[in-house]
Amino acid sequence: QVQLQESGGGSVQAGGSLNLSCTASEYTYKDYCMGWFRQGPAKGYEAVARIYGDSDTGYYADSVQGRFIISKDSAKNILYLQMNSLKPEDTATYYCAAYWRSSCFNSWKRFHYASRGQGTQVTVSL
Repeated sequence: QVQLQESGGGSVQAGGSLNLSCTASEYTYKDYCMGWFRQGPAKGYEAVARIYGDSDTGYYADSVQGRFIISKDSAKNILYLQMNSLKPEDTATYYCAAYWRSSCFNSWKRFHYASRGQGTQVTVSL
C-alpha cells in the first residue's frame, strides 16, 4: 500500500500563501492519479485538486480554481499544492491521496482513495 505523508500546513492571514507537500513511499504516478482533498468546518469534505502521473495538467474544484496549483516531482515522488490568496473558508485539514487511475475522476469526487496521508492543518485568519 502506498504510504503518504503531508507537510507544510500552518496558520496564515487571509491573502497569504502556503505550499503543501506530500511524499509518497513508492513510485505511484503510473498506477494512480494523485490529489488533495480537505475537511473543514464550513464545507465538510471537499475534493480540491488532482493530477495524472503522465501529465502536468491539474484539475480543480471551482472554489480553488485560479488560486491553487497542484504539481508533482515524479523523480522525488513528491506532490505539491501551492495555495495562494487564501481565504478563511480554506481553513481545513488537507489530505493527500492516491486514487486508482482507471477511475480517477469519480474516485476523487467521492473520496474513494486507495491511500491517504494523515493530514495537515491549514488555518486562515482575517
